[in-house]
Amino acid sequence: MDDMARLRQLLAEAVGDGTLANDISDDADIVNDIGIDSIQMITFLLSVEDALDISLDFENLDLSDLTSLRQFHAFVASMQSPAA
Repeated sequence: MDDMARLRQLLAEAVGDGTLANDISDDADIVNDIGIDSIQMITFLLSVEDALDISLDFENLDLSDLTSLRQFHAFVASMQSPAA
């Protein structure tokens, strides 16, 4: 499973309303389209850290990083890249 598919799955699990991972598009706005609330968001972000074995930089995580699953994937990928 690639990281984007894994993020879809984790998001569907965090929302917990029966949303299927395959029904979440790459361009879905996590807040406005998916309708994730604050508790679900915390659950989602912590599960991303656990599943991908990374530490998200919450200081630099901005609402714009959550405008789409694709944008969030780019943010996550930047956390996985070795520092240059």
